[in-house]
Amino acid sequence: MPPPTTTVPIDPAVARVGNVVPPEARTGPQTAAQQVVAPGTTRAPRPPVRPANPLPTVARAASKANPAARRMFSKIMHTESPPTQAFSIVDRLVGSPYANPTIQQAPEFDANARQILEFALDLAEAMFRFGAGALQAETSVIAVTASLGLRNVDVEITNQSIHLNHAPKDQNPVALLRVVRSWTSNYRGLANLHGLVSDIVAGEATRTQAADRLHEILRQPKPFPRWMATAGGGGFTAAFVFFIGGSWLGALLGFLSFILITWIMDTVGRWRVPEFFTIGLGSAVTTAIAMLLWAVHAPISPAVVVAGGIMLLLPSSRFVSAVQDAINGFPVTAAGRFFSSLLIYGAIIAGITAALVAGAMLGMRRLDVANVAQIDYPKPFLIFLVFVAVACVGVFEQTAHSLVLPTAGVALAGYLAYLLAEQFGVGERLTPAVAAVVVGGLGRWVALRMGAPQLVVAVPAVTFLLPGLMIFRAMYGITIDSGDMSVGLIQMFNAFTIILAIAGGVVLGDTVARPFTKGWNTHERRRIRRR
Repeated sequence: MPPPTTTVPIDPAVARVGNVVPPEARTGPQTAAQQVVAPGTTRAPRPPVRPANPLPTVARAASKANPAARRMFSKIMHTESPPTQAFSIVDRLVGSPYANPTIQQAPEFDANARQILEFALDLAEAMFRFGAGALQAETSVIAVTASLGLRNVDVEITNQSIHLNHAPKDQNPVALLRVVRSWTSNYRGLANLHGLVSDIVAGEATRTQAADRLHEILRQPKPFPRWMATAGGGGFTAAFVFFIGGSWLGALLGFLSFILITWIMDTVGRWRVPEFFTIGLGSAVTTAIAMLLWAVHAPISPAVVVAGGIMLLLPSSRFVSAVQDAINGFPVTAAGRFFSSLLIYGAIIAGITAALVAGAMLGMRRLDVANVAQIDYPKPFLIFLVFVAVACVGVFEQTAHSLVLPTAGVALAGYLAYLLAEQFGVGERLTPAVAAVVVGGLGRWVALRMGAPQLVVAVPAVTFLLPGLMIFRAMYGITIDSGDMSVGLIQMFNAFTIILAIAGGVVLGDTVARPFTKGWNTHERRRIRRR
C-alpha cells in the first residue's frame, strides 16, 4: 500500500530565493522547467521538443511562396569545397598535349601489365636522356599507362631516377625503378617520342607496336652528322659575334675556336673526365686564344669573341627545364638541375678566370672591358643574324630537318618583340623576359602544329638572348680589376637575373598559350579526321 502523500506548505519568500515559484505566485502558462513536483509524486512525461528550423522565418516563408528564392538560397548555402579525397592520376593530363586519352581494355594483372610498366619506364628514360622536363616525362607515362589499361600508376621523378608503382586491388603491387646516367643532344628523337605517345593515346598503337617503335627511335642515327653539328655550332658562334658587335675577323676566330674546343672536349670526354673540367677547359681555351691574338695587336675585341664562344657552353636547356620543373611542382628535380646548371656556370667562370690570370701573369696588355669596341650594324642585318644563328643552333642540337626553319622563325618573332620592348623602355632585365614570353607562347603553337614538344622549339630560339658578354665583363672585373670587383659582382648578379627571367618567360609563354592551343593535340585531330 503506497504511503500517504503529505503536502508541505512553502513560504513564498523562501521559494523565490530558491528559484521555486509557488502556485499562487505563478501567472500565465507554465513550462516543464517551471513545474514543481512534490516528493512522492510522479512527473508527467515531457512532450518532445521540436528542433528550431534552420531557416529564418522570412526565408522559410519566401521559400514556400517562391521556388526561385528557395533555389537561390540553396546556392548561397552550398559549399564549393569538394570532399577530402585523392584525385585520379589521369587528371594530371589536363592542359597537356595528351589530354582525353583513348582507354584501351584493362589487362589482367600478369606479365602483360608488367610489360606495360617496363615499356613506360623505357619511354621515360629515353625522354630524360634527350632533354625532356619532368612534367613532360610524367604526363607521357600517365597517358601511356592509362591508354594501355593501367589507370592507377604512381609516377615519381627525381633528377636522375624514375620510379613507377602499380598496386591493383587485391593483387600484389609492382614497383620499378630506373636511373638515368647519360644525356645527349637529340631533339629529333624527343619529337619522335612525342609522336609515339600521341599515337598510343589516340589508340593507333598497341603495346607491342609501341615497344618496336621505341626501339627503332633509339637506334635511329641523329639527323645531322657530327661534322655538320660542329659546323652548326661554329656558325652560331660567328653569327653571335656579329650580333654583339664583333668584326669579320672576330667572327672567323669564333668559328675556328669553337671547332677547336669541340674537338678538345670530345677527346677529353672519351677519357671519362667529368663534365665540370671539360667545360672549364673549353672556356679556358676560348679565352686564351682571344687574349693571345689581342696580345699581338690583332684587330679583334677579345671580350666579344669570348662571349660568342661560351654561348653554346651555357646550359640553357637545362636551366629552362629546371625553372619549368620548379614551377610545375617538381622541387627535387628542379633543385638537382639548378645545382648541375650552377656547376656548369662555375666551370665556365673558372675557365675564363684561369685564362685571364695566366694572361696577366705573362704580362699581356690590359683589356678595358668597360669600353669594348663594338660595331653598330643596321637592324635588318641583325634580324638576318638572329635567323641564321638560331638555325645553326637547331643543327647543333640535332633537331628535325622540318623544325630548323620554324624554330628560326620563332626566334625572329622573339627578337622583334625584343626591339619593341626596347622602344617602350622596359629595361635591361625585363626586355629579354618579354621576348622569352613571346618565344615560349609561339614555340608551343609551332611545336604542336609540327608534332613536337614545346621545349624543342623554344630553347634554341632563346639562345641569342643569353648575356654572354655581361658574364665575361663580370669575370674580368672580379679576377683582374680588383678595384672594380663590386661592379663585377653586380654584373654577375644581373647576368643570372636575366638568365632566370628568360627561363621563366619561356615557361610563362607556354602556360599562357595553353588555352589558345586547346584541341590542337595530335590524337584529337586524328579522331576528328576519322569521324
